[in-house]
Amino acid sequence: MKNQMLISLVSPANGKFLTLNKVKDPVFSQGLMGQGFAIEPDSGTIVAPVDGTVTLVSDTKHAFGIKTKEGAEVLVHLGIDTVELAGKPFSVSIKQGDQVKAGETVVKMDLATIKNAGKKTTVILAITNSNDILDELLTTNIEQTVTAGATVAVAQIKVAPATVTPVKHNGGKYGQLAAAIVDNVGGTDNINSLIHCITRLRFYLKDESKADTSAIENLDGVISVAKAGGQYQVVIGQAVVDVYDAVIDQIGSEFANDAATAEAVDETTQAVTKGFWPKVKQGASNFIGVLTASMIPIIGILAGSGILKGILAALTGFKVLSTTSGTYVLLNAIGDATFYFLPIVLGFTAAKKLGSDPIVLAIVGGILIYPQIITLASKASTASTSFLGIPTTLISYTSSVFPIIVAAWLGKYVEKFLKKIIPMYVRSVFVPILEALILSLIVIIGVGPVITMISKGLSNGLVAIYNFSPTLSGLILGGVYQTMVIFGLHWGLIPIVINDIATNGHSYINSILSITMVAQGGAVLAVFLKTKDKHLKEMSLAAAVSAFCGVTEPALYGVNLKYKRVFVVASIASALGGALTGFLRVDNYALSGALIGFPAFITPGVGIGSNFYGYLISHYATLLMAVVLVYFFGYTDKMLAKKANPMNLNNLEVA
Repeated sequence: MKNQMLISLVSPANGKFLTLNKVKDPVFSQGLMGQGFAIEPDSGTIVAPVDGTVTLVSDTKHAFGIKTKEGAEVLVHLGIDTVELAGKPFSVSIKQGDQVKAGETVVKMDLATIKNAGKKTTVILAITNSNDILDELLTTNIEQTVTAGATVAVAQIKVAPATVTPVKHNGGKYGQLAAAIVDNVGGTDNINSLIHCITRLRFYLKDESKADTSAIENLDGVISVAKAGGQYQVVIGQAVVDVYDAVIDQIGSEFANDAATAEAVDETTQAVTKGFWPKVKQGASNFIGVLTASMIPIIGILAGSGILKGILAALTGFKVLSTTSGTYVLLNAIGDATFYFLPIVLGFTAAKKLGSDPIVLAIVGGILIYPQIITLASKASTASTSFLGIPTTLISYTSSVFPIIVAAWLGKYVEKFLKKIIPMYVRSVFVPILEALILSLIVIIGVGPVITMISKGLSNGLVAIYNFSPTLSGLILGGVYQTMVIFGLHWGLIPIVINDIATNGHSYINSILSITMVAQGGAVLAVFLKTKDKHLKEMSLAAAVSAFCGVTEPALYGVNLKYKRVFVVASIASALGGALTGFLRVDNYALSGALIGFPAFITPGVGIGSNFYGYLISHYATLLMAVVLVYFFGYTDKMLAKKANPMNLNNLEVA
């Protein structure tokens, strides 16, 4: 027993003692949160399971954490999926920093409210840093009834307190990086929720000032850090999904794009934001956050669908496939489905972000594109109708973006209202259908036509500016778009482009955005060609390939922004390429671009023609300009002595 000590754990509640593998939550049952046990409670009094310091009381009151003097980090999770109840069933008598004794009452838990909401009341205890400090957890009374405050387990600690590692590593290739990121953003206590995109972890933090940006940027595996749209963004690159999974394994699944937590963030921010411009700024940040979380899950499938449709356009243009053949019909259905059913998919993703019921909002999306409604809306003679005497103009909502997002925003308020007036015993039947009915009617009769008009107006406005001077528009947008990407501001433009392609079938603007990806890829390719540094060569080539496939973050943060002149020269090439694209009036027919997205520039029904040749001229001319300008004017190996960090003014020596 050398270098070992024992910690007694008492039952946090009266009830049936269970092993973790019996818990109906894979995060706990698979031991991803560490070793522990569970209680199926028969009363709502919750006591502290150990002596120690309270390190966490969740905003939604469904979980609390205690750290013992021996270094054990004990998490008590009250119920399963109870975070969605926004704290209503819980009355907490402790706060972060309090000292508690084992057996001391800390929470009152309303079991009836939890059960009526369709959630499980299971109380789960996990030692979250088990991998670091725990030798063995000995338990008794399995499947037996236990009393709150009675000893039910003993934790055998394998090291002395002075050598306990404070950061937990839950295993896996990316566990250590994930733990370091969590620690340096201020720990789990400072995280409200986490989402990810193609290359970035996007944290919603309680206090960004607690995050050590310099330390995170110097982690092996992190490209850079950015702050935009109310998010603290850690740029990872291609391994982002693996790192995201490792982070979620450590902090808990309740932080994974949790709508209730995001709602709590919004409410907290609104409570402290004062003044007109700060509120406008916060509103814009929240809007970008909603668009980000709603769009990110479907960007990949939209881009892939666009490439497939472009390939089909080429095959039909060359008379390889007939539009009446079974092969074409099936492939076209696969390419079209994402766009056609966009309101359903967006209804689900936006609802998860905004705190509405995702299933109900998906149903609302289905109602909006119901075939008979689409048929009536397609004819002027039948588009004007009425509902209970209210004049209604039907609109086709296939491929639409903004109406369903508005419905998702309204959904949480409609659901709260219905739950107040509908008796508990019939809620499960009547709330969902009434919510779907109300939201559908609001969109179809009132909001939808207005939002559609506004979104079309925005799209038409961009096109009008483009038509006024395609060359000037391309010059300006081509020059600034990748800077918008750095600060996350491009999410205000992406939905407009998606809406333009989905409703009009094409987008001149997306052609210019495509140019900017090629310019950044060309710039980093020039660095690859010129540098003699082996590590930089490898990084540059990989980043160039990524940019030519439409993902520019590795090029931006891995190379171009580190050597700032490279980014500036690349932006100049991008502006010139954008001007050329505008001058040639290159059009884009799918949400795809860069060099890999060439099929998106093949005109449907026409095949390879003047538009595709314009694409080749503009994109490969931009590539050539970026490579030449950066090779001769943008980069030299002398820059290796000064590794410029875009988010940190301190110059660092390159290893």
